[in-house]
Amino acid sequence: MGERAEKAKELFMSGYNCSQAVVGAFADLFGMDTNIAVRFAEGLGGGMGRMRLTCGAVSAMSLIAGLKMSKGEACDTKTRSEIYAKVRQMADEFKEKNGSIICAELLSIALPADNGTSPEKRTEQYYKKRPCADCVYDCAKIIEKHLL
Repeated sequence: MGERAEKAKELFMSGYNCSQAVVGAFADLFGMDTNIAVRFAEGLGGGMGRMRLTCGAVSAMSLIAGLKMSKGEACDTKTRSEIYAKVRQMADEFKEKNGSIICAELLSIALPADNGTSPEKRTEQYYKKRPCADCVYDCAKIIEKHLL
């Protein structure tokens, strides 16, 4: 256990956003092409479109829970309830370890002056001032623990 968490962290450090890194680390388990998976998850990065709301890595846990647990049936409220409970359990575990599931709180920063639409360049300084790589790792570990 931990192999997928390491892969998620590597994906983040290679330039993918938080959500892409987590989803990308598990895509093959669900028959998904990695390119499609990271494209699918891209908009959740930076707390959904860089609005600094729910952490993109935490949002990715929800996506993986759906892939793992859902039957894809429209009115299956039993399964939906089970997925919601699992998502809450995983989010609570992340929050207990990191103090929040909110991107802005995790980063201790406000929305940028450009309204958050321009991602920052990935530099050594960027990685030093953010907990994102560790958050990605934590989310992937939680997925491994609860869903694999």
